[in-house]
Amino acid sequence: MSDLHANRNLILILARQFAAQLATAVFLVDADGSVIYYNEAAERLLGRRFVEGGDMTADEWFTTFRPRRDSGEHMPMEQLPIGVAIVKREPAHAAVTIRGADGIDRRIEATSFPLFAHTDDLVGAITFFWEQPT
Repeated sequence: MSDLHANRNLILILARQFAAQLATAVFLVDADGSVIYYNEAAERLLGRRFVEGGDMTADEWFTTFRPRRDSGEHMPMEQLPIGVAIVKREPAHAAVTIRGADGIDRRIEATSFPLFAHTDDLVGAITFFWEQPT
């Protein structure tokens, strides 16, 4: 295994371990937007345990959680904080309404950051999010 590949994996492994220890909801994806992990706090907001269907492509989770603006208009993937982190490779924040796998709509605030192994080597993105009171 090359050092570059090992560094990429190490960044994602460490991010997953970090997320597992937090009480704040965390969603972790690879550079393609496929889910690598989400923690217990995120499970409550997403309406599904990670072990019950956490391995989702970007299209699958986007379809499952149907992110929308406050107006009800669907948000394109590239405008979601996690999409901005992957596509533009910069941090982003937004309020979004999602529909959990349990069928419940939740308004959340989400902040996403790109994850790099080296300066130009994007390995994924991490999102911290919380539910807004209604």
